[in-house]
Amino acid sequence: MVIGILISLALLTWIAYRGFSVILFAPICALLAALTAGMSLMPTYSELFMNSAGTYVKNFFPIFLLGAVFGKVMEESGMARSIARWIVQRLGPARAIISIVLAASILTYGGVSLFVVGFAVYPFAASIFLEANFPRRLIPGAIALGAFGCTMTAIPGTPQIQNMIPTKYFNTDAFAAPVFGLIGSVIIYTLGLLWLEYRKHKMIAAGEGYGRLDTRTDHSKKDDVEDVPPLVAFIPLLAVLVLNFILTKVIGGWDQSIIQDPTFTKLALASKVIPVATWALIIALVCGILLAIILSAKQFKLRGNLMLALNAGTIGSLLAIMNTASEVGYGNIISSLPGFRSVRDFLMSVDPGTPLISEAIMVNLLAGITGSASGGMSIALETMGQRYLEWALQAGINPELLHRVAAMSSGGFDTMPHNGAVITLLAICGMTHKESYPDIGMVSLVIPVGTTFAMIIVGSIFGLV
Repeated sequence: MVIGILISLALLTWIAYRGFSVILFAPICALLAALTAGMSLMPTYSELFMNSAGTYVKNFFPIFLLGAVFGKVMEESGMARSIARWIVQRLGPARAIISIVLAASILTYGGVSLFVVGFAVYPFAASIFLEANFPRRLIPGAIALGAFGCTMTAIPGTPQIQNMIPTKYFNTDAFAAPVFGLIGSVIIYTLGLLWLEYRKHKMIAAGEGYGRLDTRTDHSKKDDVEDVPPLVAFIPLLAVLVLNFILTKVIGGWDQSIIQDPTFTKLALASKVIPVATWALIIALVCGILLAIILSAKQFKLRGNLMLALNAGTIGSLLAIMNTASEVGYGNIISSLPGFRSVRDFLMSVDPGTPLISEAIMVNLLAGITGSASGGMSIALETMGQRYLEWALQAGINPELLHRVAAMSSGGFDTMPHNGAVITLLAICGMTHKESYPDIGMVSLVIPVGTTFAMIIVGSIFGLV
């Protein structure tokens, strides 16, 4: 019954919004929906939920692990802070907004977690906004435009997990649909910056300046250890991007037939598609981590925090991937229910000419419901990915467009007010939803969603890939 699915989704949304762990409650909500459909609970849990969750962990755990460790190494070594400070100081107070957007974008495109980016960029954002006397409540919007948007989903080659998940379902790589993604990125950045500048001028005209001083010391503490020079700090970021490109495109990709070798298949769990595109990123992230440790060896030795960075990154990755894997297991159970067929058929009929609009709607809705870009997209593609791929091939649509539309759509409704990254960013900046969410919502939700649908229409007309 559809009503059982709706109740289950509403309950999971409420639980996520209240801050309870979806690792615990996702299977409970899924089994509640299964119970209303008359399915046997334990087989549903062990065969549907755990199999799909386990396969997801198998496919993407290295990316979560290495991405989290890389981010913590960049943070604890002071490299991320060094890069952010250098960019902000070079552009100066008059260009405060664009400097914050640029700093956040470079760090996330280089593979640093958006949570780390918030902590690294905020102290310099606060300082330069204070010097320019710009409204402080615009800082979260500027960081969100740089960290939550194009470098997470749209710009080809980004190592963020949202750009890697579609590779499993569409047999693509991180550089899928480069023209589509780059044009979309230009639009999002342009409109986002215009909005923030408009808001800045409007607030200043109304007599609003920086506002209350941030007296906290949490994010502005300094130590006696000199940071790595900024140009040196850029090297690990560039290494990740360049190596990922070379291993993916220049060398010519990976021979998928290798995984059919009996040595591997008899030991491995069954999986419809092995995302070999992630192999290049795994190697690139390992090299980035090693370079960051080597180049900041002095800082780690003086601070004595290398073990902290490695352990914190590892532990953080476990929570992140188990959250997403639980949501994937939830989606697998929901997709097996009879009531889901009517929902699926409706979404598949949204636009008979192309699967792109249907895919964009479904990913956005599920990302908004779960409050997670990776979680919502994973549920959508786990339940509908194969159907979208078949539809695209029948319609003569390049699967790379499915990849890019899915990734860009995950970065839309995910930043609803209950999103964990939004809540964390506001806490870092010492702002409330009332003060700063209107600008976060505009640059990371309204503009990206509108751009994605506009690009689907334009891309379909001109055949952009």
